[in-house]
Amino acid sequence: MLDPFLAPNPTLSALTAPLARFLHLTTLPIHIHEVLLAFTFYQLVNRYGSPYISTRLFPREYGSLSAKTRLNWDVHVVSFVQSCIINFLALWVMWRDEERRNMDWRERVYGYTGGDGMIQGFAAGYFLWDLCISVMHVDVFGWGMLAHAVSALVVFSLGFRPFVNFYAPTFILYELSSPFLNIHWFCDKLHLTGSRIQLYNGLVLLATFFSCRLVWGTYQSIRVYQDVWAAIQSPGALPILTNTTTTADIDPRSEILRFQGDGVVPIWLACTYLGSNMVLNTLNFYWFGKMIEAVKKRFRPVQREKLGVKAEESAKVGVNGSAHRVVDVQKTEVRRRKG
Repeated sequence: MLDPFLAPNPTLSALTAPLARFLHLTTLPIHIHEVLLAFTFYQLVNRYGSPYISTRLFPREYGSLSAKTRLNWDVHVVSFVQSCIINFLALWVMWRDEERRNMDWRERVYGYTGGDGMIQGFAAGYFLWDLCISVMHVDVFGWGMLAHAVSALVVFSLGFRPFVNFYAPTFILYELSSPFLNIHWFCDKLHLTGSRIQLYNGLVLLATFFSCRLVWGTYQSIRVYQDVWAAIQSPGALPILTNTTTTADIDPRSEILRFQGDGVVPIWLACTYLGSNMVLNTLNFYWFGKMIEAVKKRFRPVQREKLGVKAEESAKVGVNGSAHRVVDVQKTEVRRRKG
């Protein structure tokens, strides 16, 4: 499948080529325009789009937020927009890209298609923006979110070697739970804590998070571990294309392997990718426990009515998806009344 998006700008690709050679990211020049476009788009949504829309839809609620909470609000808007876009694109690529359906472990590890590369580019652009925000505001989002941003950017950037490019749409589907995660957060800010809307959304959130991140994510992680292990055990197990190779000698699907390199997976590369993947999976299990606590807390009558809980349990949870999602629980101050 060719990249269905706009063709890369030749000048931009040429400027990127030296960096791509230095980092061994062979396909980065082909998708650099998508990386930069995604980064720019999400920064514009954060800086201008969210404030403009929010002040018109929720003038009182948005206007009364503190500076840190308003920052958090804008980041959740970006997360919501990003997750909706990337989920649609990833599902579309997985449905339309017939080449990836019949790939063996070699093609899943070393192969490349334009559709998967597009997902890689848009995801990398978002996670680059995510990393910048997490570094600039680590006091707001915490070190866990910074670790998530670094791991996600590393995982999706390595796909430009290309390395396990096949798994770009697969792991970005972590983001299927993110829209509901953001809605849950917005319900608190819009005085809908404990409402039926938050209840129904919370049930869908837990179901999608569990199925997409814990079940699907763990299963796909096992698959990628198996593929990478097979590649390590079979170095150079690829057909090497030379100038004397004739059309009759080439499997038609070998076009998938046009960026194959020497067919050897360095140990550092396997450890970096799989280590980052493990960090993301560990965070998913940790966040799922936090989310269960957050949802239950909103529907405990004693805490919600007697104590007047004002929990702001945001959940800025990412992917391999990727994304955004903060669990920042503001402690409720309970003043004792004098008898």
